[in-house]
Amino acid sequence: MDVIHDTRLILAAGESPHGIAVIAGTGSVAWGLGPDGREARCGGWGHLLGDEGSGYWMAREGVRHTLRNFNLGRDPDALAESLMRACSVTGPVQFISLFHSPEAGRRYWASKAGVVFDAALQGSSAAAEIIAAASRHLAGLAADTARLLGIPGPVVVGGGLAMHQPLLQDRLKQDLERAGLTDIRFLRRDPVHGAGYLAAGDGLRG
Repeated sequence: MDVIHDTRLILAAGESPHGIAVIAGTGSVAWGLGPDGREARCGGWGHLLGDEGSGYWMAREGVRHTLRNFNLGRDPDALAESLMRACSVTGPVQFISLFHSPEAGRRYWASKAGVVFDAALQGSSAAAEIIAAASRHLAGLAADTARLLGIPGPVVVGGGLAMHQPLLQDRLKQDLERAGLTDIRFLRRDPVHGAGYLAAGDGLRG
């Protein structure tokens, strides 16, 4: 039995024997495989050290934006109101307490990333900037991996956040193309489908 990293399944699900796999879900990471068999990885350090552009990161940035508004004496904007409502809190003390509570771990906060996207669709500039920053971080992971391997792609993007949020897909496509990575494939199915590609031997030929 072969044990492989889940990023390898993402690359295989994109039906490419080599390239760069980007995960944007609860966490974030980029992993690449070159035609010569060399591998490279960027990110994937966990939420305490990184995971920029992930669902957790986006929700945390939304919380930080909300707390900054309170510090500056501003009324909650659309993003802040949406997050407070989604988290059932009414003020900064409750928000801080919830964020540091053991009951609200990284998966809890990652599940709130959808609030940021909803707020952006409703016209929140703060939410839109968080999405733009997330895209830049994810594109940076892919570009760094590409440089390490000396390959132009393809870039196969998976993970719940990237697969189901068109706003992030649009921004990420632009940022990747700006970095010179033009063969971009967003998964439309679960990465486990890549196992068939690997089993057939396609993923082992470069």
